[in-house]
Amino acid sequence: MQESISFIFGDGMILKEDSTKQKLRGAYYTPKKAASKMVEFFKQDSSIRTILEPSCGSGVFVDTVLEQGMLKEDGMLTAIDIEADAVRKTGERAGHRANVRLLAMDFFQYYQDCKDVQRFDLIVGNPPYIRYQYLEEEQRAMMSQILTSHGMKANKLINTWVGFLVACVHLLEENGKLAFVIPAEILQVAYAEDLRLFLAKQLTRITLLTFEELIFPDIEQEVILLIGEKGGKEQGIRIIELNNLDCLDTLELCAEDFQKLNHVHEKWTKYFMSEKENRLITRLRSDRRFQKLSDTARINIGITTGNNKYFSVSKKEVEEYGMDDVVRPLIGRSSHANSVYFNKEDWKKNADSGKAAYLIDFPDIPIEEYPKKHRAYITKGEASGQHTGYKCRIRERWYRVPSIWVPDAFFLRRNNLYPKFVLNCCDAVSTDTMHRIQFYGGIEPERIVLSYYNSISFAFTEICGRSYGGGVLEILPGEAGNLVLPVLDRIPIKTVRDVLGRVDRMIRRGDHIERVLDLVDRKILVDGIGVDEEDCAAARRIWKKMQRRRLKRG
Repeated sequence: MQESISFIFGDGMILKEDSTKQKLRGAYYTPKKAASKMVEFFKQDSSIRTILEPSCGSGVFVDTVLEQGMLKEDGMLTAIDIEADAVRKTGERAGHRANVRLLAMDFFQYYQDCKDVQRFDLIVGNPPYIRYQYLEEEQRAMMSQILTSHGMKANKLINTWVGFLVACVHLLEENGKLAFVIPAEILQVAYAEDLRLFLAKQLTRITLLTFEELIFPDIEQEVILLIGEKGGKEQGIRIIELNNLDCLDTLELCAEDFQKLNHVHEKWTKYFMSEKENRLITRLRSDRRFQKLSDTARINIGITTGNNKYFSVSKKEVEEYGMDDVVRPLIGRSSHANSVYFNKEDWKKNADSGKAAYLIDFPDIPIEEYPKKHRAYITKGEASGQHTGYKCRIRERWYRVPSIWVPDAFFLRRNNLYPKFVLNCCDAVSTDTMHRIQFYGGIEPERIVLSYYNSISFAFTEICGRSYGGGVLEILPGEAGNLVLPVLDRIPIKTVRDVLGRVDRMIRRGDHIERVLDLVDRKILVDGIGVDEEDCAAARRIWKKMQRRRLKRG
């Protein structure tokens, strides 16, 4: 491996795109308490002879294995790290024992060399979390080979911890066990869906320990402890929620409380719910009284301007540069929409208050024909480097924003309490903070928007979306398309408009959203299409449970 990657090593997490060597070294070592408990889980297992730490870094797992007497005299502990100095220091503390083998090399290379001949009873560690773009070509190729050889797709979104985890599962003995510190994004991100399916097929028992408090205080990345076991009867998955690392002191893992793990592509956040709750969700998905949002509309990301601050302008800027004839009404962010019906008066209020309520849409004519003030605004942008951003510089003319069209409605991409679903009543456009909804022919928009504001659909927003960080729920277009909504075709349109009007007024005056749900659950779900009251109540509990868990991390 080339010298330029010698600073990439394990037992640390590389979490921020910072080009300094110090940041890339990832000095975020596994807390001793976590390492001790991860090893202690297997202390009574007399079958463990061979142990691997694939990214030893500071050596905390090697130290812990030796301190707890886990290593048998006839056993072997193998520890690997790409940093020779880290390996040397770990070896000094280990006393250079004959049954402790320390290797200064890239783990991916070790795997390639030993994958057909070496197996381990226990593998523990905190694999490095390194973005794809920081890897050398040789490392990228090796990780891709690891993934594709196990039936997984390789792409530029995948971090090294995924490659480490797949390789280590392969290196386990038939009854082997594994304990890793990994990012909590394994539960939900799209790029890890192949990994989740791989683990579901390879491991008979999966335990995930999650923490309300961040266990790496210097970084904002949420991590979990994954304990995987091969062999024996398949039991499935369980998620154990803890407040902080101190809770590990009294944690005892019993042999029960697993849920059946489906061998399909799915998010694991569903396993924060009980088996009963998951049965309800499954039943609602197949209930003919419900449909997916994607059955009713096309869902696209909002307009990608390349620089929202430059292309989204205020009334003052419109007047200063004479841009009245080249701007469109804009709904730029969540705070711009405090209603269900976004009408001209709402937009005008935003514009008059100084918000960036206009989107620049320069015409497709030669720039020489642009008015002098328009060219002055473009020149101003170039002077401040606006044209050098990736999205702008790849355009034929950087100042012309593509794919501008007026949607029927907007669906908020990132939200705090809940995503807003807003009808477009003033030919507004939106940036990529909103998704654009275009209903199919024959669909009455008010029916679909009203069908979203209920406990069941809100539960599905938490299930289908993902915790983005800081307590924010993010829903991408494909995930929004999977939201389950009640079918309101048999409810008179007069009733729909009456209830939606009441919802609009409640949201405008800032009523608590649960008052809205109370109204729609009763008028539409229970009285309108005959949903059982207990199902509504159970869905409300699911929504609040999942939302509360997410917000605690905010």
